[in-house]
Amino acid sequence: MTQLSLLHSLSPFSSLSRFSITPPPRFSLPSFSIRAMTSHIVGYPRIGPKRELKFALESFWEGKSSAEELKQVAADLRFSIWKQMAEVGIKYIPSNTFSYYDHVLDTTAMLGAVPPRYGWNGGEIGFDVYFSMARGNASVPAMEMTKWFDTNYHYIVPELGPDVKFSYASHKAVEEYKEAKALGLDTVPVLIGPLSYLLLSKPAKGVDKSFSLLSLVEKIIPIYKEVVAELKAAGATWIQFDEPSLVLDLEALQLQTFTNAYSELESSFSGVNILIETYFADVPIQTYKALTSLKNVAGFGFDLVRGTRTLNFLKSGFPSDKYLFAGVVDGRNIWANDLAASLCILQVLEGIVGKDKVVVSTSCSLLHTAVDLVNETKLDKEIKSWLAFAAQKVVEVNALARALVGQKDQAFFASNATSHASRRSSPRVRNENVQRAVVALKDSDHRRATSVSARLAAQQKKLNLPVLPTTTIGSFPQTIGLRKVRREYKAKKITEYDYVNAMKEEISKVVKLQEELGIDVLVHGEPERNDMVEYFGEQLSGFAFTVNGWVQSYGSRCVKPPIIYGDVSRPRAMTVFWSSTAQSMTRRPMKGMLTGPVTILNWSFVRNDQNRHETCYQIALAIRDEVEDLERAGINIIQIDEAALREGLPLRKSEQPFYLEWAVQSFRITNCGVRNTTQIHTHMCYSNFNDIINSIINMDADVITIENSRSDEKLLSVFHEGVKYEAGIGPGVYDIHSPRIPSTEELADRINKMLAVLDNRVLWINPDCGLKTRKYSEVEPALRNMVAAAKLIRTQLASSN
Repeated sequence: MTQLSLLHSLSPFSSLSRFSITPPPRFSLPSFSIRAMTSHIVGYPRIGPKRELKFALESFWEGKSSAEELKQVAADLRFSIWKQMAEVGIKYIPSNTFSYYDHVLDTTAMLGAVPPRYGWNGGEIGFDVYFSMARGNASVPAMEMTKWFDTNYHYIVPELGPDVKFSYASHKAVEEYKEAKALGLDTVPVLIGPLSYLLLSKPAKGVDKSFSLLSLVEKIIPIYKEVVAELKAAGATWIQFDEPSLVLDLEALQLQTFTNAYSELESSFSGVNILIETYFADVPIQTYKALTSLKNVAGFGFDLVRGTRTLNFLKSGFPSDKYLFAGVVDGRNIWANDLAASLCILQVLEGIVGKDKVVVSTSCSLLHTAVDLVNETKLDKEIKSWLAFAAQKVVEVNALARALVGQKDQAFFASNATSHASRRSSPRVRNENVQRAVVALKDSDHRRATSVSARLAAQQKKLNLPVLPTTTIGSFPQTIGLRKVRREYKAKKITEYDYVNAMKEEISKVVKLQEELGIDVLVHGEPERNDMVEYFGEQLSGFAFTVNGWVQSYGSRCVKPPIIYGDVSRPRAMTVFWSSTAQSMTRRPMKGMLTGPVTILNWSFVRNDQNRHETCYQIALAIRDEVEDLERAGINIIQIDEAALREGLPLRKSEQPFYLEWAVQSFRITNCGVRNTTQIHTHMCYSNFNDIINSIINMDADVITIENSRSDEKLLSVFHEGVKYEAGIGPGVYDIHSPRIPSTEELADRINKMLAVLDNRVLWINPDCGLKTRKYSEVEPALRNMVAAAKLIRTQLASSN
């Protein structure tokens, strides 16, 4: 079978049942297997091609299915993934990249680093403790969640302190290796390395500020040794340690900790091949030298897509007895690999490290791309020919590995070259009017004409809001019935008239609920929106959309990123009708809700034939048109969400100022022309914002709402340090990603903590994030308590005056 026929026909998931109970057979390699080829996959999506894991998890959480049924769906998914890679011919197939929620949380479980509040008393960690850490429960909150490096994936942040008693409490890595071996497959177990685990952690609450997380390395190394010993005993020949933190600008102590950790592990590496994998950027030169000097390590993996300087490092020297795992197939995007260009790079690498020492690999885990292009039956044929999802990237990796040893599939390479030529010459990619509009932007910094303090005074005169105004972030619960209406309208099973009436009815319900709860600034609930990025992309030119192009964001939460293939513009108004309809239902201020240009960019699969900032400016111009139309329609408060602004921050400090410059300018472009009395809000969530607070201030928004409660109010520390913020600010008072309902007293306590560092004239009261994923039975009491807490503090403030 040729690689071309594999690419178009292979879909190993077609027989995957939702709750299969039939164990998979022992797997035998097919006759066309070319396992002698040196090919490797860093990691693979775990959600399933049609979100099988999501549905199984949510069914289990709701009590509709058993733990055994959930485990069976997981086993089916793992088998299908391994089977696909084996059939294509991948030599180094990863295991332990599957997770029920998050791979960092899996490592926390492996190390037995469970915070005391979850009541774990030792033994193997089960679903109860595991999911309580991830999601919280009725009595205790979840652990903090934040972005995984510069991706849209979220991980559960470990909470560590000097008193943590580490123990080997989850044998998942060994169990999954044995599971694959029983099926006839020798896999490469993947572990998050000790340095990255510690650098991804945070000090537990109450731990002294002088405490260093790195001091724990000596306590966790014995656990890693146990895991390695068990894997060796089970028959593992390779073990992969993921150390993505090595691409950061490490301090001397951090780099020394890395060297010491692997020196200490060295004795346990005898008898097994160790791969240390890096990704997402270049490894700095000093780190590169320290990494490649390690003894008893068989191979090193590098991202050669985002790591643009790595090739030069390799030319300066690479140990002759080591394997180079060359990440030339992009694991972060969905564009087909330029096979000819990648083959040239691989041939250069062969000349540096030797013909038998190059292993063709992905740039990072394929977790960050969609699963299988075969499932996209409605995608435009021309655009589809330009793409490769995870399943297709596996085929690309092996095609390159074959070509590198003289077994080049000429038809496959020719087809790939044709698709690239088609994309370069397609008239739908470029719009001269848009290009000219972006060029014209360069003569202004796009600031509003007056200061934020002057604007806030004018806005308060018009809006007449109380002290500590309450609001929500935008979305309200998306019920099964609501999703059904949208689905039926899209399938043309109901008329536009019926659809609009159903949406109006839902908006009316949300507006009345907010009025009854006493919320001051309302939202329409966004019932018409499937996703905060996809909804806008569907109405902008230059975007394409998938049916099953899902990517995991966290746990069971999946997103379907749009594909930006061409120049972006706004043909017509996108939100004005719905916002105007909602405003007509109430006398209270109604926020117009938009997604900002940087977030649309960072949460899309972005074209790679143009600089990202150029594409972002195009989106900003389109959003500016919408802002101006909303203002003309009488919407006095417009929220432009930039949830993903921090997410796109480059990992290397030298590259950060340029990104922040164009990202902040893109936001300002959207609203620089509005009146002083029009209040511009923005929203950010689930990232560490303290290090970019000056850029946030420079965005010049009138009000910012920002995640705060799940991260233990870490945001407030920047104000303790003396940062002056003159605009309105709403640090979230409760975590919406947990089903837990906070009490009025708890929320009042949070508000008082905020008032210790923020003036009551600028403080807003709101949840951490949108309410889309919650149930009304959770949302109503939580918001009721939030409003009650705000009123309680208002009364206290009034009496103190």
